Amino acid sequence: MANAALTTETAGRGAASRPASGRLLAQLRFAVVFYGIITMLVLAALNLPGSHDYVGADNDDVTRLIEVRDLLAGQNWFDMQQYRLGLEGGTPMHWSRLVDLPIANLISFFDLFLPHTAAEAAALAAWPMGLAVALLFVMGLAGRRIGGTAVMHAAMGLTAIYLITSNRFLPGAIDHHNVQLLLMTIIAAMLVDPERRPASFAIAGLAVALAIAVGVETVPHVAVACLIVAGLWAWHGADIARPTRAFCIALVIGMSVAFFSTVPPSLYGLVTCDSLSLGFYGLTSVGATMLFASTFAANGFSMPVRLAALGASGIMVLSALVTLAPQCLGNPLSDLDPMIVNLWLANVSEAQSLFQLTRLDPGSVGGFYGTGIFALFVCAFRIWRRDRVEMHAVLGALLLVSVAVAIFQVRGAAFPNLLAILPLALLLMEIRRIANADPENMGAGFVYIVMAFLCVPSAWALGGVLGAQGVKGLVERSPFAEAKPGPRCMSQTALAQLSALEPGVVASSIELGAAMLRFTPHRILSAPYHRNQGGILTEMYIGLSNPQQAQSFLRGAGVTVIAYCPGDWQTQHFAELEPQGLYADLARGKIPAYLEALPAAEGSDLLLYRVRPEEK
Repeated sequence: MANAALTTETAGRGAASRPASGRLLAQLRFAVVFYGIITMLVLAALNLPGSHDYVGADNDDVTRLIEVRDLLAGQNWFDMQQYRLGLEGGTPMHWSRLVDLPIANLISFFDLFLPHTAAEAAALAAWPMGLAVALLFVMGLAGRRIGGTAVMHAAMGLTAIYLITSNRFLPGAIDHHNVQLLLMTIIAAMLVDPERRPASFAIAGLAVALAIAVGVETVPHVAVACLIVAGLWAWHGADIARPTRAFCIALVIGMSVAFFSTVPPSLYGLVTCDSLSLGFYGLTSVGATMLFASTFAANGFSMPVRLAALGASGIMVLSALVTLAPQCLGNPLSDLDPMIVNLWLANVSEAQSLFQLTRLDPGSVGGFYGTGIFALFVCAFRIWRRDRVEMHAVLGALLLVSVAVAIFQVRGAAFPNLLAILPLALLLMEIRRIANADPENMGAGFVYIVMAFLCVPSAWALGGVLGAQGVKGLVERSPFAEAKPGPRCMSQTALAQLSALEPGVVASSIELGAAMLRFTPHRILSAPYHRNQGGILTEMYIGLSNPQQAQSFLRGAGVTVIAYCPGDWQTQHFAELEPQGLYADLARGKIPAYLEALPAAEGSDLLLYRVRPEEK
């Protein structure tokens, strides 16, 4: 930490000799404006021309918009039921109103002077772009804290590349993953504060609380953040007691506000493992309270005593976990029906593990994991060399848990790829300084170029694609790469005929569900959300059962229309799994008597079959 502070001080002394433009860019707020404008212009240039939709391509972006629309239409703040998804009564969603609210406010604001559709489009572009600018600020702040102005610019430059080459901050990306990424960087930036200000630790505590409230996917990350704070107190004792207390107080206050403002009173006693509930609220409150108490009870004692106090706190937290939420000790998706896991979740590309990805698509492994693992090794090497040990230990711990989560599910790779920027930006600037000090040293310049390449996940991805071309024919590809429902089944035009029908219940493949919720007034039996087990299973049984059995499932679920997309992977796969099933018959054009084929609509590949009323 002392070296980082010295670097910052040296940079400050040299600022006076810089030209006015250099002094301006040395200031964080002007650097944010500079990088923000460039990033937004590049994002707009790459994504807006030729764009046919203002909502992100992810199903979650679509469903988030539906949730926001329901809120604006008067659905109760505490009512998270999606009434048009699943079996009768709907599906309880596990997302947070804390993300719905700012998007809804943006739509209401733009509604004041734009037509409603344009207001939605403007809001859905403004939200991820605003988060992107905030991310640039936070990464710039963290870079300046660990290495001065040069590292600040390197961190912001690499962050700009990350924003441009990833899909989390594109116009229309309104799912909560971009919020989670921002919160993780806030935690990192606050915990590497060389002055260990209580305000920084308080902000980290609030970010931890908000991260849990927004989505529990980040629970492993925030648990490690809490352990980092506890470890810093155990190591430094009284020197860091005040910041530790600030972290604990902010965490409890933040969790309390999030819990009581988003969880309905009727569910205060309910424990869920995939959303903010009594379990997470109780565990974080107990842990923060015990750490806060330890900073008083054991503050003046030796480090072994402080470690013992932390051990006692850990026992209390484990006791609370076993008492409040023993069911959350395992995978929150472990209670899914095996049929759903095997026929749906196992084939979702973002849910693949590193080992599955290595088998299915080895060329993409570098892009997902290369930068994060490389940065983790850099942190370990720095610690081994006793180079700014504490700062690299903090970043290394956050990277380690991020890489571990990504190994379990590839969708988590966005976190290590982003957090890797901080230690790599510091290393990159140090190599640059060495290369500039000896311009004739070609080796130093070559190392700098290679290092710059290794700092960019998209460069790893490009290298992986090029390396995989030679064995492309030998690689077993993911089934979803072969056939996915395209715009001729999922666009507003493709769904216009279905939308015009009297509102009813639609059975269709999982991937079509979110688009149908958006563009039609019907209740949709299945969509890719794990809480809708009943609807997903019913749709699967309909597709796999023989026509006679399928009729019973259709009648039982009150289905009025089957929407069949011939190009969808699920319908093709079901037809192959059960050649005598309903989907296989529809693929052959064999229509049972209880279905009425509606005329094909121009501009749509979607085939609609109305379920005839049951004869009495």
